[in-house]
Amino acid sequence: MSHLLRTSRLFAWLFLTGLSVAVIVGSGFYLYLRPGLPPVEQLLDIKLQTPLRVYSKDNRLIAEFGEKRRAPITIEQIPTIQLQAFMAAEDSRFYEHFGVDIKGLARAAIELVSTGSIQSGGSTITMQVAKNYFLSRDRTFIRKFNEILLAVQIERELDKNRILELYLNKIYLGNRAYGIAAAARVYYNKQVNELSLAQMAMLAGLPKAPSAYNPLANPKRAMQRRDWILGRMKELGFISPDAYELAIQAPLTATYNATEAEVDADYVAEMARAEMVRRFGEDAYTDGYTVTLTVDSKDQQQATDALRSGLEAYDRRHGFRGAIGQLDADTLASGNLSSVMLNYPRIESLMPAVVTAVSDDKNEARVHLRRFGPAVMPFESMQWATRYKTENLTGPKPEKPSDVVTAGDVVYVRVDELPQAPAAEAESEADGAGDDPASGIDQPARVSLMQVPRAEGALISLEAKTGAIEALAGGYSFGQSKYNRAMQARRQPGSTFKPFLYLAALESGITPATIYNDAPIVFDDSELETAWRPQNSSGQFSGPTTLREALYSSRNLVSIRLLRDVGIPQTLDYLKQLKVPVENMPKDLSLSLGSGQLSPMELARGLAVIANGGYDVEPFLIQSITDVNGETIYQAPEVVLCDTNCDTAESAPTNPAGETEISPAITAKAAPETRVMRRLADERSVYILHSMLQDVIKLGTGRRALALGRDDIAGKTGTTNEQRDTWFAGFNHNLATTVWVGFDQPAPLGRREFGASTALPIWMDYMKVALDGMPPTFMPRPNGIVNIRINAETGERARPGEEGVFEIFKEEDAPAPLAADDMGPGGTRGKGDDLSRQIF
Repeated sequence: MSHLLRTSRLFAWLFLTGLSVAVIVGSGFYLYLRPGLPPVEQLLDIKLQTPLRVYSKDNRLIAEFGEKRRAPITIEQIPTIQLQAFMAAEDSRFYEHFGVDIKGLARAAIELVSTGSIQSGGSTITMQVAKNYFLSRDRTFIRKFNEILLAVQIERELDKNRILELYLNKIYLGNRAYGIAAAARVYYNKQVNELSLAQMAMLAGLPKAPSAYNPLANPKRAMQRRDWILGRMKELGFISPDAYELAIQAPLTATYNATEAEVDADYVAEMARAEMVRRFGEDAYTDGYTVTLTVDSKDQQQATDALRSGLEAYDRRHGFRGAIGQLDADTLASGNLSSVMLNYPRIESLMPAVVTAVSDDKNEARVHLRRFGPAVMPFESMQWATRYKTENLTGPKPEKPSDVVTAGDVVYVRVDELPQAPAAEAESEADGAGDDPASGIDQPARVSLMQVPRAEGALISLEAKTGAIEALAGGYSFGQSKYNRAMQARRQPGSTFKPFLYLAALESGITPATIYNDAPIVFDDSELETAWRPQNSSGQFSGPTTLREALYSSRNLVSIRLLRDVGIPQTLDYLKQLKVPVENMPKDLSLSLGSGQLSPMELARGLAVIANGGYDVEPFLIQSITDVNGETIYQAPEVVLCDTNCDTAESAPTNPAGETEISPAITAKAAPETRVMRRLADERSVYILHSMLQDVIKLGTGRRALALGRDDIAGKTGTTNEQRDTWFAGFNHNLATTVWVGFDQPAPLGRREFGASTALPIWMDYMKVALDGMPPTFMPRPNGIVNIRINAETGERARPGEEGVFEIFKEEDAPAPLAADDMGPGGTRGKGDDLSRQIF
């Protein structure tokens, strides 16, 4: 008995000694590690990495930037049953322990010994919060001890609901989804409160191993994990047996739901991203900013579609350049066509396809698409494909499919009819995973032959009175080329420059009735190898012509004579007054033909000055910025048009891009400032120019725009030498829109291509949507304008009984009343002057 007692005492002493050593070691670790632990208060200040989101002014998503998908929510927004699903999976005693669950650790150890795996885990939710927010993922004893100490500390300073909220917003749940709200959107395209019980359990199974239990990558294991969690929920009394039975029978419904942009506006999105990075640095991608732009989603989408459609139409007019690749017979027979097609990228709606068979009898070709499998390409979709030879020459019209394609050709197509939606796809189209979804379909897809346009273009639409960018498209495809032609391309504006010259002339006292001679002219210059013999685009001459007719008919020779009268230095000074850049403008008479260089945005801005009645314009894109808490930290200045006493109000400071400067450190709600826009041109001259540019639509080179059925639009076509650049710049009093079409490396578009045939159709496609439902809007008639009936051939007042037309003048520039005995020809600037213009 004494031996048993001695043995018991020995074990007791050994236990006490071990316990003391453990306490001493644990205390030593605590004393050693405690000073290096971060304060819990940091949890309340930590900014969850939330992506930058860009929206249109009508709240449609344009783009999202950032590696992590996250949408932080409060615990009140999460259903109780969802919270219980996570607790059942990760920490069923969450509301009972002090941060470390001794029973949970013991249960995890038993599970490991009995099953070889741990289902419920040993870490508490609080320990996971400590690890996710403060610690590395290193599997070391020191890190685990730190985790335990931090968990205890967190529990002492934060309430349980706050800890659970932090956990559910931070946790990684696979597929770049961080937090429960992002996961609900990625896997089910739902809000958290819209999930079914089975779906809630599925998400609760992800924290343990987001890859291993991912319902997209490993559906079988994910279902097993889900069912185990549902069983735990029943066992813990969180759900009833009936609810368990219903949920356990639910099928797998998870699919990949990427954050899809609602507006196709990549160039605009990139402009917003670059501006946000300029203001906030790399924090722009992680601090949860929301940027609202000035663009309207409907107008922006139409701008993108109209530009692409116009470039495709131009491209088809110049013929088919042939296949982009060729597969040999062995590859065609291999049955591995989808993998081979990964070498050819999709470009917007154009998809690469390989021709597998051509049947002239059936009047069709058979093709294979990477994502959709077999498809039919009927001959009617190929009839445009005359063979390209040069920009001015194509081959004969094809008569059968074999005239266009042969088996093995890789071409671009557009899907017209899809018999059924494609099967579930992998996260990225580029991975090429999965079998052809179209296999087994009786009726294959129908497609049309296409090709990626070589010509490029740009469209910019500005709200004329404020400068807000209503829509912008910088090229055919941002994915193909990130070069933003709307902002970066500097090209010759051609005749779209003439409105600025004519406005300068009107300001100098020349009138729409002034007569100029549209006749040949030759300039000899010692610096030129040959004499300069400018011509009209038509090659024709019309003799004495009023300035109004010269503008709507785009008479180059009149513009040259007009610039000579106004003066080159004076015209350049006036351009500076209008804030039209002159750095790349020539200082000779070729200036009158638009031989300088402007970007489409610079031209659009100048056009907006004309459209709004002569006031300054500063284009801007960002309407507002809010932080992760929804607080507005920037609001675009309110634009005020000012005629007099403008210096009494201060304008908001601007940067070279026209955006108002703000400090990245701003966090408080920002009150909108005021941007004062001063008058740059005489409103009477601008009003007269509106009338003259309206005639471009009614009578001149822009007549095609009459199809819009509006009488409030005005504009000017533009075509440079050899048709290297083609333009249309048009407006009403509220909206100014400019379109450019050309090659990135300047080259002729073709001798039958002009601004009216390339740029104007794009402008019309856009404006029919942008102006839809809007009443006609005209510039108000200013004081000091008179209407006088004149002789259109002489520019003088019409005599009684003489046929005449009404013209508008500034009062001081109106033609003088005719004397009774005045029978000679003349104009509004004096007989001698007008005679010289007619002759020379």
